[in-house]
Amino acid sequence: MRSSHRFAMAGIAAAALLAAGCSSGPPGSASGSGSGTNWATATSAAAGGGMNALVAAAKKEGTLNVIALPPTWANYGTIISTFEKKYGITVNSALPDGSSQQEVNAIKTENGTAKAPDVVDVGMAVALANTNLFAPYKVATWSDIPAAQKDPNGVWVQDYGGYMAVGYSSKFGTITSLNDLLSPKFKNAVALNGNPTSANAALNGVMMAAMAEGGSAGNIAPGVAFFHKLKAAGNFSPIQATGATIKAGTTPVVFNWDYLNLPSYVGVSNWKVFIPQNAILGGYYAQAINKDAPHPAAARLWEEFLYSQAADGGQNLWLEGGARPVEQQAMTANGTIDTAAAAKLPPVTGTPVFLSQGQNTAAAAYLAAHWASAVS
Repeated sequence: MRSSHRFAMAGIAAAALLAAGCSSGPPGSASGSGSGTNWATATSAAAGGGMNALVAAAKKEGTLNVIALPPTWANYGTIISTFEKKYGITVNSALPDGSSQQEVNAIKTENGTAKAPDVVDVGMAVALANTNLFAPYKVATWSDIPAAQKDPNGVWVQDYGGYMAVGYSSKFGTITSLNDLLSPKFKNAVALNGNPTSANAALNGVMMAAMAEGGSAGNIAPGVAFFHKLKAAGNFSPIQATGATIKAGTTPVVFNWDYLNLPSYVGVSNWKVFIPQNAILGGYYAQAINKDAPHPAAARLWEEFLYSQAADGGQNLWLEGGARPVEQQAMTANGTIDTAAAAKLPPVTGTPVFLSQGQNTAAAAYLAAHWASAVS
């Protein structure tokens, strides 16, 4: 399921990581643009002769292979159709409900074939573990992407994300604190969207509770203790929340990323979203180009499109889907942001926290040792 992919969204901070072994594409994989540019080795549009040359080469290829992009996820249906119409390029979308690991597995197993993914959209843990598969590339808006959210060579670049939140039915009134969830009115109502010992989105839900309870990114224990209190109060539901359980009313309170907790996404009109302002926990996904992409020019044009700040560019289209684009701060400053879409995002004030790879690993180890007994 695509949800398993998104469990990979551990909120791992994009630590500076020099990519090693990112070789160029195979000989003969160049795209003809009339200039002889080998787009498989181009590290920017300018390096290949400019955007016009890139567009011409991508149109000549005529195809782009993407993977694990469900149409309802972060507005990807609109993003794909807009790209197709804008450039006349056919997008082949494989395995829409696939996981991040399945994306990189496809690069490996389909290497050298026309079916191999040209690009991937993966959780940070998978991105950092597979840099040898990716090609360095810097989009035109490179300077508007925060340094902490990109590899310095462009081997991976974070694209969109959000903050851990509590989505809930308005029948409960208004939640102003996680401790509100200990009230008897939340009997058997509070759910995670997976088991935190194996699902990183759920792990981040417990981490958010830890931060709200006085813990930190390096100490998830207070979060486990909080869920133990929920269990003791009879309020923690063992049912793993899905779109179906939310619509059925089986899981009326759900810990999940804010853009997966919006009323427009869950399909429940009386759904509210709460982000504890003392526990702002963020997480972003990352784009990467297959270094052996069968359509190297189209792959690079896709990245340019996704990081474009135009009204019909990827950054604003992700925002339209409720996800927070990586260039949001720059776009707010330069006036290119879709203000109406931005206004619909759950409000956040303060400095967000992003788990490092080490903090995520430590949290997972603590959960493996303590979670089952806490909620049994």
